[in-house]
Amino acid sequence: MTIDDDRADAEPPGPESPAEQPVSRRGPAWLVLGVVAAALLVCCCSALVGLAISWSTGLFDART
Repeated sequence: MTIDDDRADAEPPGPESPAEQPVSRRGPAWLVLGVVAAALLVCCCSALVGLAISWSTGLFDART
């Protein structure tokens, strides 16, 4: 028997084994949500600015 065989017998693989632990994905999920929220904020703000500029230049005035 080699040293690796003894170590394998002494420590059976289980949930505490680093290779089998689930990977936490909370960090990237929050990052994606933050990017989506920032994109929505930029889009909504730019739409409001465009509407305000259009309104101030008279593009929404009724032509008679």
